[in-house]
Amino acid sequence: MRALCWNGVNKLSVETVDDPEILNPHDVILKVTLTTTCGSDLHFIDGYLPGMREGDIFGHEFMGEIVETGREVRDVKVGDRVVVPSFIGCDRCWYCEHDLYSCCDTTNPNAELQQPLLGYPSGGIYGYTHPFGGYAGSHAQFVRVPFGDTNCFPIPGDITDEQALFLSDAVPTGFMGADFCDVNGGDTVAVWGAGGVGLMAAKSALLLGAERAIVIDRIPERLSLAGEFGLETIDYGAADSVQESLREMTGGRGPDACIDAVGMEGHSTGLQQVYDRAKQLLRLETDRASALRQAILACRKGGVVSVLGVYGLTDKFPMGVVTNKGLTLRSAQQHGQRYMARLFDYVEQGDLDPAKLITHDLPLEQGVRAYDMFKNKQDNCIRVALRP
Repeated sequence: MRALCWNGVNKLSVETVDDPEILNPHDVILKVTLTTTCGSDLHFIDGYLPGMREGDIFGHEFMGEIVETGREVRDVKVGDRVVVPSFIGCDRCWYCEHDLYSCCDTTNPNAELQQPLLGYPSGGIYGYTHPFGGYAGSHAQFVRVPFGDTNCFPIPGDITDEQALFLSDAVPTGFMGADFCDVNGGDTVAVWGAGGVGLMAAKSALLLGAERAIVIDRIPERLSLAGEFGLETIDYGAADSVQESLREMTGGRGPDACIDAVGMEGHSTGLQQVYDRAKQLLRLETDRASALRQAILACRKGGVVSVLGVYGLTDKFPMGVVTNKGLTLRSAQQHGQRYMARLFDYVEQGDLDPAKLITHDLPLEQGVRAYDMFKNKQDNCIRVALRP
């Protein structure tokens, strides 16, 4: 089959590789219909997350059709059109039983690579470094899905492939971030980053009952799309101070909750950007955590800061601000299985149309070009749908 592979820092290629096979009686083989670029991939493409090996197939946000099942698969069948959450759950361990699917104790066969750093390993994820399981990713014609009954969700007929695609990762990640904010009627939620996850987090905050959702970014096409989702915006490239803008927009109190949907390669302005960029380039730190710092400073006292961005070792973390303002800090990799039924309902009812995130639709053979456009924000690119 054909697949998009990682071959070194900023070295990608589409290659012919072996087809996946059933390895476990609970496995499913999926013919990938759609897969998409994701900002999380840029962290290992740029060399800030270790653990990729030459020839690894990457990609973790996808949907498709089941073409083969293991003998113990009971709930899904060949021919089903399904979407698959990016983190792999087993539905049997303590964490899955408590809806903490990304913390699954079963699905990471390389737990020993994570445990020294994390204390306890996370669950596995498709196409996202060997410490996260070393699974082949979704930027391919076929992909093996472990525990098919747990991780394959048949798509209701009224939902298009393009809408279902983002229910794999961007939508549940954003929705989880908003869910962490314990939104009440009248609340204002501010979201840093207007990529796919940030837009879905802000829209989800409104769906959960927030009165206002404000998105902070500097890319014109992202800010424009935020408006299409009914969101307010701040262009931090034009604003003198994001914190002062938010203070003014909230009557001096600040947002009730703040969501960081940016992560370790955040962009800022002034001396902070110069400092973070220099330290990151010299590998003296892994993160440019400007969005996280701003979110902590901007949040009202007693509020919630929800962190969806991917981080490694963060310099200058303002823990004193968290303590003295009485903030609640919540974070996780997404527990997509927990939210899937609810997200299907939102899309079917017309409350949410994640297909709006697609700005480019390309064959997988143009995957290298897709990531170049996506990474460098060329041609107004927000997300590229890849068709194997």
